[in-house]
Amino acid sequence: YAADAAAHVQAAGDPVALVAARRATVAPIVAEIRAWLTTTVALPRSALAKAIDYALNLWPGLTAFLDHAAIPLDNNATERALRGLALGRKNHYGSRSERGTQVAAVFYSLLESAKLAGLEPAAYLAEATRRAIANPRTVTLPRDLVAERAA
Repeated sequence: YAADAAAHVQAAGDPVALVAARRATVAPIVAEIRAWLTTTVALPRSALAKAIDYALNLWPGLTAFLDHAAIPLDNNATERALRGLALGRKNHYGSRSERGTQVAAVFYSLLESAKLAGLEPAAYLAEATRRAIANPRTVTLPRDLVAERAA
C-alpha cells in the first residue's frame, strides 16, 4: 500500500505516469509475492494450499492494477459502498410485503447514488421530495442535482 501511495503522489494525477510509477515501484513487490506463492510448499488440502491456489488462479485480475491507472490496488471503497445495501438486505429478510422490500431497495439505491455523487443523503431526499410535491410524477435523481449545481 505504501508503494502504491507513493506512486500516486509521484504521478500527481497523470494516468500514464501512475502506470510507469507502479511498474517501477509496485511491480517488484508483486513479483516477490508471486515468487513466494509459487515456491511455498503446503499440504495439498490445507487452508494455505487452497489460498495459494486461489491467488494464483486469480493472478491476472489481482495484478491488473499495474497496467491500468483507473484500477485501484484493492476494492475496499466498493465494498464499503455496498455494506449498507448488504445490511439492509439482511434486515429485510423478514419483510411482510414484496412491495415494501421493493420500495426499500429503491431508497437504498437512491441514497447510495447520492453518496457517490457527493451529496448528503438526507438533503438529497428532502430536495427530491420538495420537487416531487411541486411537480407530481417527476423523479429527481442525484445526478440531476449535481448537474444543476455544476451549471
